[in-house]
Amino acid sequence: MSRAYVSDVLPAPVDTVWAVLGRFEDIADFVEKLSEGGMEGEGGPAVGSVRRLVLRDGGRVVRERLVAMDADDRSYSYGFPPGENPFPVRSYRATIRVRPVTRTNGTFVEWYGDFDCDAGVETEMHEAFASRYSAFLGNLRDHLGLPPAPQE
Repeated sequence: MSRAYVSDVLPAPVDTVWAVLGRFEDIADFVEKLSEGGMEGEGGPAVGSVRRLVLRDGGRVVRERLVAMDADDRSYSYGFPPGENPFPVRSYRATIRVRPVTRTNGTFVEWYGDFDCDAGVETEMHEAFASRYSAFLGNLRDHLGLPPAPQE
């Protein structure tokens, strides 16, 4: 099992960040790569429910299933419905966690994916997932009106 991991510290209160990032159904509101998104079926997100995302480039549809949600812990995990994995991996589970940074009233965000794949594509998949999570966190910063992350 491999893990692609990205984290960031955002200069915004944890409740502000979670109000956006914690809405599984509304990821298309801030991810530039997506032209639209929302839940399939009726009602809000619940474990087992599926969100339908439309990619801006080409209109391809990707479906993701909520596999765990803990609003009190400010975290959730998602994967692909059986038989719908758009990547060359056998299994995939992404997790988003949000934590307060008490010294600065900021927010620590983790976005990572655990996946299993053939050795020949492991590096490629690690880079693909990590770059997506980084881009999504950059999109979140923009959406919240926060300054870009400092460059190393």
